Amino acid sequence: MEVSLEKIDTVVARTSATFKEAKEALVEAEGDVVEAIIIIEEGRKSWTDNISNKGEQMIEKVKEILRKGNVTKITIKKNGETIMNIPVTAAALGSIISAPLTLIGLGSAIITKCIIEIEKEDGEVININNLVE
Repeated sequence: MEVSLEKIDTVVARTSATFKEAKEALVEAEGDVVEAIIIIEEGRKSWTDNISNKGEQMIEKVKEILRKGNVTKITIKKNGETIMNIPVTAAALGSIISAPLTLIGLGSAIITKCIIEIEKEDGEVININNLVE
């Protein structure tokens, strides 16, 4: 098992991985460059699948709460500051018209560690992030 700088450079060039990621993948692949590239690509797929799954779960939770009614708005916050307030009618219309864009938006909210809250008519605030694992 030989892990040379040349092999690391090849893996980095093909995958845009960091040198550390390339070295770890080569060690795991016992020096096989192709296998190391596959390891890195599979790791990236699972990460994006995870984000996509969380986004889908968040959309389902939002839809479930909207179906129950008594919801006035959806708020997206980051670091305690409100980034966006969406009236429920606009949110419902937007999710029906552009569900894939909504999924991407919620996925982005997860990545950037935004908090998504739903406010009900009675003043109760539901944090969607706490409902999704």
